[in-house]
Amino acid sequence: MIVTSTDKKAEISEQLCIGCTICVKKCPFDAIQLAVLPNTLPKLLTHRYGLNAFALYNLPTSTKGKILGIVGRNGVGKSTALKVLAGKLKPNLGRCADPPDWPEILGTFAESSFPSLHKEVIVEKQKVVIKPQHVDLVIKTWDGKIKDLIQKLDAEKNSSSLIKLLHLDTLIERNIDQISGGEVQRLAILLTLIQDARVYMFDEPSTYLDIRARMVVANCIRELKSPDHYVVVVDHDMGFVESVSDQICCVFGEPSVYGIGSKLYSPKEAISIYLNGFLPAENINLRNFEFSAVIFMKNY
Repeated sequence: MIVTSTDKKAEISEQLCIGCTICVKKCPFDAIQLAVLPNTLPKLLTHRYGLNAFALYNLPTSTKGKILGIVGRNGVGKSTALKVLAGKLKPNLGRCADPPDWPEILGTFAESSFPSLHKEVIVEKQKVVIKPQHVDLVIKTWDGKIKDLIQKLDAEKNSSSLIKLLHLDTLIERNIDQISGGEVQRLAILLTLIQDARVYMFDEPSTYLDIRARMVVANCIRELKSPDHYVVVVDHDMGFVESVSDQICCVFGEPSVYGIGSKLYSPKEAISIYLNGFLPAENINLRNFEFSAVIFMKNY
């Protein structure tokens, strides 16, 4: 533990730590967690928020023309990965005090698709749209009538069919603060779909939606797939992610401590791997137990 007269909080020296767990047991607030990682993992460090703070390893990467799905627990870095891929967060490779420049970052990710995505997003300034995880941000960001917001963002002026498909046609005369959580979710998805962009990202699009609405949203996202687009979907509903994705990355780790992105798997293989709790390519256990899956299907 490192404490000086000018510090407002204590810091733990990770270089001096021997893994005895005494500090974990003695801390009365459960504020300290100890994670033992393989020696090879630091080479895959993508971003860290600070000393003793959350770290993301092995950035999931998206391929143009394919839809990438990302699954994992809360707090293991899925949203952080989205921010890096969208160019909203510059990865520091774990060097918080001396962050690297872009040539070094791109050299680190040379074998992934991140350099090509970075070129379009950062260098060419191609547009990125993100459906936020917390849909209440839509209400806080915008006010007024729904139809006015749709008209402002409708790049191709062809939103009428999507409005009916997402059952928003009876709501467009209302103010944004007068609709429910599920209606705000469908509106946020619509506002993402109708914009003209190179990169589309959806963070938890199935939340607040019933099964019928999830099927409709999945089909709408699939329609975005083209050789010119990057599409990334993050969700807890594994059935939803499987139905919409061409390839899936399983992000695992300890919530609020660290997260690791797996290799890319086919949708069926990824869901099976996630339920079984074992990554065969990495030879890593996600957990010490398996999930059992019961699937109910109905035709609509």
